[in-house]
Amino acid sequence: MSLRNAPAARMAETADKQALFTPEIRAEIDREVAKYPGEWKQSACMAALRIVQDSAGGWLTQAHMDAVAAYLDMPDVAVYEVATFYSMYELKPVGRHKVCVCTNVSCMINGSDRVVDHLEKKVGCKLGGNSADGKFTLKEVECLGACGGAPMMQVGNQYYENLTPEIIDSIIDGLE
Repeated sequence: MSLRNAPAARMAETADKQALFTPEIRAEIDREVAKYPGEWKQSACMAALRIVQDSAGGWLTQAHMDAVAAYLDMPDVAVYEVATFYSMYELKPVGRHKVCVCTNVSCMINGSDRVVDHLEKKVGCKLGGNSADGKFTLKEVECLGACGGAPMMQVGNQYYENLTPEIIDSIIDGLE
């Protein structure tokens, strides 16, 4: 490819990447981009990754991250840095219910090790894994900001505090 055709090739590549997005996804990302001055649209990266991840079954492929980078006019690696730094983004398939267990200081002191042991037995997988039936993913997280209710976990967007084996069983048994 000649240098003269490089911009056209880049535009075609960007269009291909953005084809992963439905008009609804683009509109949702555009609402996030609109919250920032025009020259700061890259500030919507985290929101864009969340939107794409939610629409893609709970995890991001490299193609999804590349599409976010192209849509926000930022280097692919900058998007990878965000997606790999924050624990809310998943880079491999997850179960229908992602269970995030805090194991930081307050939760640890209040028995997060017992919570983890009970959850691993209850759902049938270790931290960092998926249950065989695809229903659950167990994930260890550093802090979910609910230290006063330790030990705690997050399932989807819901926080559960002051956990006991009975409370955990009730929560897990109540999930579809």
